[in-house]
Amino acid sequence: MTEKPPLDSSEGRTWMEEGQSQTQLTAVDGPDGAATDDGDRPAWDSKIQYVLAQVGFSVGLGNVWRFPYLCHQNGGGAFMLLYVFLLVVVGVPLFFMELAAGQSIRQGSIGVWKHISPKLEGIGYSSCMVCFYVALYYNVIIAWSLFYMGNSFQYPLPWEKCPTNVTSNDTVKECAGSSPTSYFWFRKALNITNSIEESGEFNPIMTGCLLAAWAIVSLAMIKGIKSSAKVMYFSSIFPYVVLFIFLIRGLLLDGALEGITYMFYPKLEIWGNVQVWRQAATQVFFALGLGYGSVIAYSSYNPVHNNCHRDALMVSCINFMTSVLASLVVFVVLGFRAKNIALRCVAENLSVLNSLASSGSNQHWWPWFNMTDVSSVTLAEYREWYHLYSSMVGPKITDCSLEQEMNKGVEGTGLAFIAFTEVMAFFPASPFWSTLFFLMLLNLGLSTMFGTMQGILTPLMDNFSLLGRHRTLLTVSSCALGFIIGLLFTQRSGNYFVTMFDDYSATLPLVIVVIFETISVAWVYGTDRFLDDIEVMLRWRPPVVYKYLWKYVCLLAMVSLLAASLLRMVFKGPTYTAWNQSTASEMTLEYPGWALAMIIMLIVFASLPVPVGYIYSLVKNRWGRSTPSQVEVGQEMCRELYTKCSSTEQPDSHFHPVHFGEDEVHPRPAFLSVGNEHYRLLSQEEDEEEEEQDTGV
Repeated sequence: MTEKPPLDSSEGRTWMEEGQSQTQLTAVDGPDGAATDDGDRPAWDSKIQYVLAQVGFSVGLGNVWRFPYLCHQNGGGAFMLLYVFLLVVVGVPLFFMELAAGQSIRQGSIGVWKHISPKLEGIGYSSCMVCFYVALYYNVIIAWSLFYMGNSFQYPLPWEKCPTNVTSNDTVKECAGSSPTSYFWFRKALNITNSIEESGEFNPIMTGCLLAAWAIVSLAMIKGIKSSAKVMYFSSIFPYVVLFIFLIRGLLLDGALEGITYMFYPKLEIWGNVQVWRQAATQVFFALGLGYGSVIAYSSYNPVHNNCHRDALMVSCINFMTSVLASLVVFVVLGFRAKNIALRCVAENLSVLNSLASSGSNQHWWPWFNMTDVSSVTLAEYREWYHLYSSMVGPKITDCSLEQEMNKGVEGTGLAFIAFTEVMAFFPASPFWSTLFFLMLLNLGLSTMFGTMQGILTPLMDNFSLLGRHRTLLTVSSCALGFIIGLLFTQRSGNYFVTMFDDYSATLPLVIVVIFETISVAWVYGTDRFLDDIEVMLRWRPPVVYKYLWKYVCLLAMVSLLAASLLRMVFKGPTYTAWNQSTASEMTLEYPGWALAMIIMLIVFASLPVPVGYIYSLVKNRWGRSTPSQVEVGQEMCRELYTKCSSTEQPDSHFHPVHFGEDEVHPRPAFLSVGNEHYRLLSQEEDEEEEEQDTGV
């Protein structure tokens, strides 16, 4: 067992001077600076409720439409191996660190880092800011899911065919130039403008859907975890049921095997690409929800002796397996879609060949298969013929490659609202499958949204007693404010702002937050002492490898990720994908100057609380030292006594107890030192007797 370093070392003296208790389990500073009692703190009804909440928060829309895309673009199975490696050496240790900090200190993100040191209080406020950013645009995606789910209750589905122009009775040009699903998404759902500079009016239907989304979140969270946890039983489990149903249905589709083969085929050369490492690390980072404060908030409602190490391993494994399951579903569906497109291409080319044959043309390169019966021609037969005679057939006849279609990666909203909707239109009973799919997206979004809001509300209620006494009012007010600001995303150019917030408002600030979290635990508080606190909590000591992972590997990985993200932003420049109505196609545009300023402001406002909190603490301490109070003198003497008891020295027998006034708070440690390495909890009676001895009452 690693020996606990004496608290009168330079490391211990730094933190003792800041008035922080060295025991992290019960001596928690409340809003007014006094030790708080956790007796009235809400708690989970059961362990399964807590696990579902953590899984529901960490498993979100990114598992369904981001992870499969990264596998698709970055070498399939090779990317998965890289992801698992980074998950083990970076993701799990950081996730375990946040779980242990929240469970031991039993506070939200603000209270946890403030308890370790007042100088770190800004970390918690930065987490709250990022959670608020994410909540603003995440609920817009939930609103889109509500819109599509509402439109699924009709047959045929409204995105199955292109509409016709009433005046000319022709197919609408924008739809004919793209596809029915793309037209419905960009024109019917979003009614999008050509660029972010053209704001356009508000979309009334989407505004109503956003109001409904915020109303659902408000009602589910109005009673705190007591109400949201009950919703979690459905919102966390239902997506798995739907994914398994879609997987079984998808495996029966033509092209499913080709899609799975494409997914798992490894391309090991991608390991030499720095950008692939950056993308894998970013996905690990966001998949586990690190830095949001939601992991800390959820774990703070756990019993002190809950096995948070097992929770970290279990939730991380469930998260990864969910990503693999979602990838299987996505690649099965994309394989079916790609094969349908390729076969449609074969049919069009055979139609051209038939027209040439009917004109009397007689060429030696005519196919040997029956051109009149298109259904009898396989994709392999056509491609074999095309590769033999491609140089002779002319430009009108094209290749029909399934691999080429699979290489056209689709992610995010394009995967959910365009590619998937296109495939479901081919299913028998398509309204049923469409309703099921968007109900799954709705539940995935809501379970993550609950955790995000908990990352805002819990720290505020823990740190400000007035807000804690008005939980319902705070919840409703936060949701109302989110809806008002969220109107930015319901104008016609709103999708471009969703992209801006998704790409830039959270990534850099969250990485900065986690870097400071790791520094505070590993280098400021000390990994040995943190492991000691965990040992008291778990009743066994975690492996020493965590010490080196926290101090070196995780910190180096986070700093490298920050540097890579900054360099990419500087050299590549922020861009976004816009929809051009006249050409019916997507194009990449650069953000205008005011939008770049907005991006910088989002990043600065989210990161600013960290240095501001540090400076505020320094100024406050400097002013406080000039006029020390009687309470501070007593606290310093108590810290001196605690230091001597915790080291190999014995307390000074000439120490005289300090008498406090009736209204003054007497800080007391929650643990007694038993030897140098073991601690035991004081019972209430022993605690009172110890207080009487210390105060001389």
